[in-house]
Amino acid sequence: MNKSRLEAFSDGVLAIVITIMVLELRVPEESSWGALRDVAPTFLTYLLSFVYVGIYWNNHHHMLQLASKVNGAVLWANLHLLFWLSLLPFTTSWMDETGFDPVPTALYGIDLLLAAVAYFVLQRTLINGQGSDGPLAQAVGRDWKGKLSPVLYLAGILASFWVPYVGVAAFVVAALIWLVPDRRVERFVAEHGTSGRG
Repeated sequence: MNKSRLEAFSDGVLAIVITIMVLELRVPEESSWGALRDVAPTFLTYLLSFVYVGIYWNNHHHMLQLASKVNGAVLWANLHLLFWLSLLPFTTSWMDETGFDPVPTALYGIDLLLAAVAYFVLQRTLINGQGSDGPLAQAVGRDWKGKLSPVLYLAGILASFWVPYVGVAAFVVAALIWLVPDRRVERFVAEHGTSGRG
């Protein structure tokens, strides 16, 4: 099965997710710098979620670069990931509108955690289709970022019930870890090509 339709569909869904999130940014009624200060928390929650969607879009692209084909299991694993990412506008908005209350902030973290789990499932499904010596498995390697992120999400979820801003800080740290360019796939493609033969 050709992977181009899966990529195009995923790109479309993520573009819609970003569009829905940006619609939550309301134009201030006043034309002053102080009015912008009032919408700053909404902008910052939007920025955090935008960064997360960008991280997933970027890594999804790199991962599929090493996938030669997809099957039904990959399609469902991809839909599983898109489901959790499609909830980001809701969890982002609820967290913002409640002023980072414990339950909405924890739910935001749960959404991030489940998206990370879904990404891992998609990655493993693709690797299983290629075999443990396939190009994706070789490029992913030990994947310390993929292992550390869920720990940070769990810590953030738990912290959200005591000090929600500490929970948000954990989510920000996880995003910052992924913002540092991860060149594993690019390096693998440069050395071996997308087929993994070299």
